[in-house]
Amino acid sequence: MRPVDGQREPVDLRTHVAHPARVYDFALGGKTNFAADREAAERTMSASPNMPTAARENRAFMHRAVRHLAGQGVRQFLDIGTGIPTSPNLHEVVQAVAPEARVVYVDNDPIVLGHARALLTSTAEGRTAYIDADLTDPAAILASEELGEVLDFHEPVALTLFAVLHFLPADLDQDEIVRRLLEPLPSGSYLAISHLTADFAPDRVKRGVREYNTLSSTALRYVDQPGMERFFSDLEMLEPGVVPAQRWRPDGPVTASDSDVCLYGGVARKP
Repeated sequence: MRPVDGQREPVDLRTHVAHPARVYDFALGGKTNFAADREAAERTMSASPNMPTAARENRAFMHRAVRHLAGQGVRQFLDIGTGIPTSPNLHEVVQAVAPEARVVYVDNDPIVLGHARALLTSTAEGRTAYIDADLTDPAAILASEELGEVLDFHEPVALTLFAVLHFLPADLDQDEIVRRLLEPLPSGSYLAISHLTADFAPDRVKRGVREYNTLSSTALRYVDQPGMERFFSDLEMLEPGVVPAQRWRPDGPVTASDSDVCLYGGVARKP
């Protein structure tokens, strides 16, 4: 892991290969992406044109979920798969509710690392940090010095995994990785997840996944509702349970269809 500040060894940005954080940035209308990312996004959208809608609704779900948790008294957040900063970032949302909130961001893209200072604009009362690490190695995340300096595992922590688990390699057990990340968190902690699904538009999502997987450095996969619910085994689900992400406690009328979003969302409490 590399710190944000101080000297760093040069890294290969591999801009010739599509990366999920940059593809997502393109889908949101951002500018931190390269030709390979745009090609992957455009090829995926040719098969699954709902991708920008899904990206926006995922972002909106994140805002609602963490705002709710901050309103419930959660003051610590561990966000893995952060992506390229797009304001309002998670810490801006939760610190608007609770200025003393502390947030640790985790991502493995050197481009995200290069923009990490935008993730460190904490309130004076709170704190933010960034860890350059990979979801495939939970032990390294949990053992990182930066994490221990910012978060206190004697107090509840919200573990957030928004639109990232579906990028784990197919040979890795998603449930086991989530379990390992949750294990050291105390009672009263929370888990929030959004995940790609093919339940609502199977043919279109499967075509989009095939297109994406031919061009990206990571493989994309989807989950059905029982698979999504397994992430929350032994936890106390918050209402309305596992639902299409845009239907999780919406702020107003829901305008996007389930087949346009194709994401499940859910939040649960560790007893």
